[in-house]
Amino acid sequence: MALWCEQAWLSDGWHGRVRLAVENGRISGVETGVDPGPGDERHAIILPALPNLHSHAFQRGMAGLAERAGEGDDSFWTWREVMYRFVDRLDPDGMQAIAALAYAEMLESGFARVGEFHYLHHDVDGRPYGDVAAMAQAIAGAASETGIGLTLLPVFYAHSGFGGAAPTHGQRRFINDVGSFAKLLDRTREAIADLDDAVVGVAPHSLRAATADELPDIVAMAAGAPVHIHIAEQVAEVDACVAWSGARPVEWLMDHAEVGPDWCLVHATHVSDAERRAMARSGAVVGLCPITEANLGDGLFPARAFFAEGGRFGVGSDSNVEIDAVAELRLLEYGQRLGDRGRNLLAGGAGRSTGANLYRGALAGGGQALGRPTKGLADGEAADFISLKADDPYFAGRRGDAILDSWIFGGGARLVDCVWRSGAKRVEGGRHVARDTIDARYRRVVEALLA
Repeated sequence: MALWCEQAWLSDGWHGRVRLAVENGRISGVETGVDPGPGDERHAIILPALPNLHSHAFQRGMAGLAERAGEGDDSFWTWREVMYRFVDRLDPDGMQAIAALAYAEMLESGFARVGEFHYLHHDVDGRPYGDVAAMAQAIAGAASETGIGLTLLPVFYAHSGFGGAAPTHGQRRFINDVGSFAKLLDRTREAIADLDDAVVGVAPHSLRAATADELPDIVAMAAGAPVHIHIAEQVAEVDACVAWSGARPVEWLMDHAEVGPDWCLVHATHVSDAERRAMARSGAVVGLCPITEANLGDGLFPARAFFAEGGRFGVGSDSNVEIDAVAELRLLEYGQRLGDRGRNLLAGGAGRSTGANLYRGALAGGGQALGRPTKGLADGEAADFISLKADDPYFAGRRGDAILDSWIFGGGARLVDCVWRSGAKRVEGGRHVARDTIDARYRRVVEALLA
């Protein structure tokens, strides 16, 4: 297969009249300044697809259900109670139906791989399914039917608070001890063995959910694969960690674990200057989810200073309340603008494109965090790329980085035309090729859940 395009954003920047050859799911050749070959599929603008480094797929089914004010102040913690009620009746078939819709929407918006932070393991009564990885199999099934690349991150969750507090009833479907988690992880690896280019990492949920004694055992199970952890998302979490240990969450983690490039610190919203510098030095990726962080009222990560220190980042759709790859980048920049009352704060220097700098960083950091580092559109890389609707009036007169700036800051998912994952076209005309079937099943499942 070969594609020809008028403009493509290659690993070294924009080029014109580009021909991409694809074999066995990878880019097998890149030519620039050439005419199309016989039978080449032709497009105007092609870019590498982004990785989505943090998702809870099932939460797509509860989007909008937590937007009714409670009697007191609403927060992440009151939102969490809504989430617990939503999962009370969800079974593997329902999980697959909701995840398939979320993954189709991710592909439609320009994501080609997802990091699924998967903690809904057990049956509704809290006991393991006969196949302990039944829910993981449902996630793998959704990835298979949609074609999205999958980095599956089974979550270790054992406690409700710092210091080993007993889990609550609402957490019963998440809970494992170290031994049962090892069995779950082994079975999960078997469950995804036939899935194209899948990765299995590990995810200690948070310092609230894993004790100081359990954390090293869970991290060791990764065996070089990605390690993801929620950390410092909420001020209340930071305060509770200080009360428990005398240290802030990132500070404690850096002192007690060998945090390095295989780690992804999700959110890390509330960090001190010292913690921020330590994260940048470690080479770990900070997983930012601006839409969810805004929806939950988490706060703003100090991205401007972190980026200036060489910190690595990626973006994720997290609660999937809205799924739009470049909207995450837009809100990341806008949050910094609101906090610092300036513009183009994440451009990386005078005269540079804010959109291009954000896209480049999210591509590299997201690939690293998901265990599939990428240089983008280059010989030998995975054939994960997108085309944009260049005939849309919004792109009139745009070339080069102006395309990225215009797409990110004024366009969004509606301007995505086609998406290829591992060389197979999964989205055409802005719509997933199996969207009708996925939509119908999703509707049946969610209507039953909410009845």
